[in-house]
Amino acid sequence: MLTEATRHRDFPSLAGLVYLNTAAEGIPPVQVGSALAQYFRDHQLGMDGREQHAAQRRAVQELTAQLYGLSADEIGICSCSSEAYNLAALALKLKPGDEVIVNELDFPSGVTPWLQAGSPATVKVWRFRQGVLRVEDLVPLLGPKTRLVTVSLVSFYNGFLIPLPAVVEAVRRNSSALLAVDVTQALGRLPLELAGVDLIVSSTHKWILACHGGGLVGVPRERAREWTVPAGGWYNLQDAFGPTRFDRAVSQPGAASFSVGMPNYPALYAIRAALEYIQGVGVEAIAAASDPLVQSCLEGLAKLPVELITPREPGTLAGIVAFRHPASEQIHRRLRERNIHLMAHAGRLRVSLHGYNTLTDMDQFLAGLTEALKHV
Repeated sequence: MLTEATRHRDFPSLAGLVYLNTAAEGIPPVQVGSALAQYFRDHQLGMDGREQHAAQRRAVQELTAQLYGLSADEIGICSCSSEAYNLAALALKLKPGDEVIVNELDFPSGVTPWLQAGSPATVKVWRFRQGVLRVEDLVPLLGPKTRLVTVSLVSFYNGFLIPLPAVVEAVRRNSSALLAVDVTQALGRLPLELAGVDLIVSSTHKWILACHGGGLVGVPRERAREWTVPAGGWYNLQDAFGPTRFDRAVSQPGAASFSVGMPNYPALYAIRAALEYIQGVGVEAIAAASDPLVQSCLEGLAKLPVELITPREPGTLAGIVAFRHPASEQIHRRLRERNIHLMAHAGRLRVSLHGYNTLTDMDQFLAGLTEALKHV
């Protein structure tokens, strides 16, 4: 990552491959494989391995806290971002008349819990214009009935980076709502400034280069009461085996309540190794190396007969560039034949650029795309 030598050493599977699909699946460094092997060795110790397992979990909390700007005790761990949002819905205890604001650029996990028939809240949709969620369009949706605003820091759909400080200010000025932010498409790729956010959620198999089976939840201590999940279980409870266990169940407050059952320890070993790797390289260094590739991609696509759906406004770019073409599936197939991997879905093609990508990758992609367009 960042240099030819470390890329070859840490990501041998990238040899001869132009991989531009981290927004869907990150390529883990070899250190993650070593961590999974260590889990197996520790698990072979039986109960004696639990001490090592617990140390890995605590390390993940500490590493995540550093990236979120919180303390380790303000970090909860569940199985994925979708589970995190469903648990958050339990914590909110919405009632008829409550309002939740979602948006058109968000991934389903942050939107659909509030759309289920069992959710009593009214859902309002923050619409985008020219690929951008504009704060002036959010303000009229806010009011005294707004309980939650949920948004992704970076959109999976077109890579739009929201102006988070302006969103926080608008929510605070115009409502008493809670603000939930999904950082899945930013964590490990962009430095994070999350002041004013009430709930932070991320999956673990994309930009931090770990594995499936993890959901990293941040709950600032001052919001613990609002985000205490009333779920059954044992790991999340204050006294699951005490003398009153058949009288009542009381959740631990805040972030701890999102860890409902036995932790997914194999995933935690992988997440710890991946976060250590990302922090060892440095998120700022990753952004500095990758951002020029995003700009190069945008400039190259602007010269080709495709419809760019990633906004080009200053301050709106992250690691994702998306565009459309009527023959997207054919283009995708022709690029795969050249060992160039990106995402294609419903006419949309998406390129995502991380610290293991290079200018050569970008040149090969644009050359391959130019050639593919000649044959569709």
